[in-house]
Amino acid sequence: MASHPNSARQRAADAVAARLRADGYAAYFAGGCVRDLLLGRQPKDFDVATNAVPEVVLDLFPQTFAVGAHFGVVLVAVEIDGEEIVTEVATFRNDGSYSDGRHPDAVRFSESAEEDVQRRDFTINGMLLDPEVLRTSGDVDTAVLDFVGGRADLAAGVVRAIGDPRRRFAEDKLRMLRGVRFAARFDFSIEEATLRAIQSLASEIKQVSRERVRDELTRMLTEGHARRAFELLDRTGLLQEVLPEVAKMHGVEQPPQFHPEGDVWVHTLLLLEKLPPDASPALAWGTLLHDGGKPATFRRAPDRIRFDGHVEVGVRIAETICRRLRFSLEETSQILSLIENHMRFGDVHKMKESTLKRFFRLPKFEEHLALHRMDVLSSFGNLENYEFAKSRYEAVPEEEVRPALLVTGRDLIAAGYRPGPRFKEMLAVAEDAQLEGRIASREEGLELIRNAFASS
Repeated sequence: MASHPNSARQRAADAVAARLRADGYAAYFAGGCVRDLLLGRQPKDFDVATNAVPEVVLDLFPQTFAVGAHFGVVLVAVEIDGEEIVTEVATFRNDGSYSDGRHPDAVRFSESAEEDVQRRDFTINGMLLDPEVLRTSGDVDTAVLDFVGGRADLAAGVVRAIGDPRRRFAEDKLRMLRGVRFAARFDFSIEEATLRAIQSLASEIKQVSRERVRDELTRMLTEGHARRAFELLDRTGLLQEVLPEVAKMHGVEQPPQFHPEGDVWVHTLLLLEKLPPDASPALAWGTLLHDGGKPATFRRAPDRIRFDGHVEVGVRIAETICRRLRFSLEETSQILSLIENHMRFGDVHKMKESTLKRFFRLPKFEEHLALHRMDVLSSFGNLENYEFAKSRYEAVPEEEVRPALLVTGRDLIAAGYRPGPRFKEMLAVAEDAQLEGRIASREEGLELIRNAFASS
């Protein structure tokens, strides 16, 4: 397996574990970091599991944050190379029932690492690692403690719930989405009993807060395996529960002359397949929802299948989804803009220079280009409009796209015009002429306005 140099986060967690062990407590790396080390990947975070109760952890370290001490979780800050690194430290525990589908009603702290891992979600996330053994031997395999069969499932490429899958999902319904995400990220299968449990409990995902659902779906869209994730969401029945608007894309035919790839669902999956791992959440969601208005506007006309007004309907549907999942105003604005403008690339060759430059003014225009490229490559494949728009966008200087206006409202007032509804129209005429290079001064702009609005 590939090895990585110890990250600052790993060294911080190692220091925390060493301090706990120096005082006679057990301390292990736990969860996803163990899985990733076994896969030869660099973990993003390192968590520590210990038999020291929260009060002991709070006393042992000078800088701590008791964010979940009643559940046995304390954050410990350690300085590494001048940077403050925070490590999550969790006390071994045995949870009671979960009435709210997220938090245990009662927590009983435990001395047993083996008992602690039984409450975790999936076997591949339920392994522990002895940092002292890793430090001395340098061998990840030797340092792993596996009480749940995680190493075998990791080797077999299987996502399997620990113990009874229905109980694991009853404890925290979000685990159903997490299981899908792990299977997609690692290209694993979902073990049969685990899959059946998700399918039978899928409707209960609605008990999870909308923000947590949104964040989990966003991770699926931006981790580089979006198509696989949404195919699994569909197979498990979760898609119908969390995004019924997307589920409706199934079986919606498209005109074969423009979409030889198939229906709206197939087309959307092809776009998701092309989403880069570093895509912004807004681009990812805009990609997923760009044709969301097609199911509602499908019409079989005499000449061909049509989707009249699908962009406008799609914007309204996406706005509803963004509001439901509580996206920020900034992300909502960009998602809706991507959907609203995705069909405009068909007209770029016919646009006036002023219209094209105004098009380029859209915030994060590079994302509009990226969506259009994926859209074309997932349908008829002709990139001519994309190449034209991209080359013009890159060639036109910023000062020509957003120049200082030659004619302003003050200039109109100074020229004797009274402020009113026509001002906006007058200024737009002057700005269009400026963007197209037909005027080069304030005087020329005012002369143009006098001639255009002579009868006003």
